[in-house]
Parts: sequence; structure tokens; C-alpha cells
Amino acid sequence: MNVLEHTTIGEYVAKDFRTASVFSKYGIDFCCKGNRTIEEACEKKNLDFTQIENEVAQLLETKSDGAIDFKSWPTDLLIDYIEKTHHRYVEEKSAILLSFLYKLCKVHGYNHPELFEINELFKGCASELAQHMKKEELILFPFIKKMENAIRTNQAIEQPHFGTVENPIAMMQEEHLTEGDRFVKIAALTNNYAPPSDACNTYKVTFSMLQEFEEDLHKHIHLENNILFPKAMEMESQLCNAILSLNQLHSS
Repeated sequence: MNVLEHTTIGEYVAKDFRTASVFSKYGIDFCCKGNRTIEEACEKKNLDFTQIENEVAQLLETKSDGAIDFKSWPTDLLIDYIEKTHHRYVEEKSAILLSFLYKLCKVHGYNHPELFEINELFKGCASELAQHMKKEELILFPFIKKMENAIRTNQAIEQPHFGTVENPIAMMQEEHLTEGDRFVKIAALTNNYAPPSDACNTYKVTFSMLQEFEEDLHKHIHLENNILFPKAMEMESQLCNAILSLNQLHSS
């Protein structure tokens, strides 16, 4: 299989989400840092580029068992899915995890002081993600839907107060990176979510939930960084070109 040199990790995962399992196995970030090529990521982590490239190629050559092709979805449907699946998940699980982590610190903090840092990291994550999601739901996502509707109905739209859509997207991507880095620290402090030998059931459930939260966050960020945001920038470019063509027509 001929792999394009400039194909990014994010583009591979956007094409077939099963490839995420290969990148995750080697500790390669496919969501927050999905704008790198496989070769670039391998150089950074001293990994065997040929081996990983072959694994990705083999996977892509096998038939997918009904995996969802998010890339083919209209942007308004994708936005609704992100909000109802991933935003709602963050809202529901954050409250539960904060409660469990508080209890663990109270009961097990003396023997496992790392719990206090894990708790502080997750508190920061829950707070920042809540604000982050609101900015998306109230500002960025409605504008993306407005662009899609303008293209569909062949109408013009007013320029938003933030200028180009690339500005809020850049901010969202930076915040995604912050949360990705935060969970790298949480994973390290939890020994990759392996509870200690003296862990009670709440301890085990909490670590399992933290791992699930991180996995969901990776899918969440992937859908935005690698699929939704590139589509939004492409739509804005399409609208700008349409306006330019119209102006040239009027001036001729």
C-alpha cells in the first residue's frame, strides 16, 4: 500500500477509527496531536516507523465491521452527536468522579498521597471542560451550522465578531491539548489506571471510570480536531470564494 507522506495521523483516524487502536498501542496521540505524520510521531518517540505503517496499512485493507463513517456525516448531525454523546458524557461523569475522588482522598490519601494530585488534576479538567463545551455550544457550533445552512440555501452570512472561524478553532484546539496533557499526568499517577493492592471497590471503580473518561475524551477531541474543524474551515473557504466570485461578477 502506498501511504502518502503528508497524510496525518488524524486523517488516518478520520478515515477509519479502527486505526486509533494502533496509535494508542504505541502511545501516539491521535487526537490532540493528530496533525503529525506517522513518521514525525515515530521520530519523536523513537518508534519503528515501518512496523507501525504496516500495521495501519493491514488494518485499512481489512473490511470494517460496520464502523461509523463520521467523516461522511453532515456537520449539523456531527455537532448534534458530539453534544448529545460526548458533552453529555463529560457533564454526567465529571460529577460522579469528583465525588469518588474526594472520598478516596479522605479514606486512602494517607497511604496514597498521589490521590490528592489526581483529584486536583481532575477538578481542573472538569472545570475547564465545562467552560470549553459552553463556548463550543454557544459560539462556535452555532456558527458552523449557520455556514452549512448558508451553503445549502446559497445565501450570504454576516462575518462573525471573532473574524475567521480559524480563531475560535485554534483556541479550542489549544484547550484540547491542555486536557490531553492533563490526562497524561493522571495516567502516570495512576500507573495507567492500575489500582494498588489495597484498593477497595470504590478505588477500583474510580480508576476504571478515569480510564473510560480519558478514552471518551480522545474520541471526542478526535471528532472535533480531525473531522469537524477541518470541515468548518473548508466551508468558510467555500463561502469566501463564493463572495469573491460574486463581487468579480458585479464589477465586470
